[in-house]
Amino acid sequence: MNKFNVALLKLPVLYEILMEIKLELNFNLTNFNENNEKFREFIAENPEVLIISHDLKGNFKNFIFYNKPIRIKNLLQQINVFLSKSNYVIKSNITIGDYTIDTNSRIILKDNLSLKLTEREINLLVYLNKSKFESSTLDLQKNVWKQSEDLETHTVETHIYRLRKKIFNSFGDNKFILNTKKGYKISKWKKEILLLRTFFQKNIGQKKLNQRKEKEVLKEKKIKA
Repeated sequence: MNKFNVALLKLPVLYEILMEIKLELNFNLTNFNENNEKFREFIAENPEVLIISHDLKGNFKNFIFYNKPIRIKNLLQQINVFLSKSNYVIKSNITIGDYTIDTNSRIILKDNLSLKLTEREINLLVYLNKSKFESSTLDLQKNVWKQSEDLETHTVETHIYRLRKKIFNSFGDNKFILNTKKGYKISKWKKEILLLRTFFQKNIGQKKLNQRKEKEVLKEKKIKA
């Protein structure tokens, strides 16, 4: 698992102290002596980084003000609280195409619209999102429903049908969960990509139609000649 990034700004002594216990730290620690170009590049590459400094001039997204009398133990507690909250948010939010799924709140969101889902529905979407291939009814029955073969397959199919209907009623999307001959899968195409795909398909279809018409015209000319 990747560790979170914590950066110290203009705190060389604190950096030396923390480096002495670096094996006990559950985050990556970086030190910068100046708010220079190198520091700003680091922020740009790591927008979620936690900055610790006694300099209040910087407008940082995640920041802990370091006051010299503060104890190292208390500082580490503050860092761990922040990392715990960040980890919670990261783990709870899943992006699938144009949708965001909050697994903890059991909500799916898109274009300022939201839909409350059941725990089973969330587990189903998470599983389908992780699957590289279509998932059969029996596969979902085993890995999502955690049931034996005694569970009737139409139970799974009925749940998916209801979920697809809920998503269509809320977002007008009937292609989020696709049903193929091999099973079910989630469409991860973003709206912009889908529009481009449709545009090119129409153009290709129109081009083939024009070519067919040209061949028919040439054929008629040959017959008349």
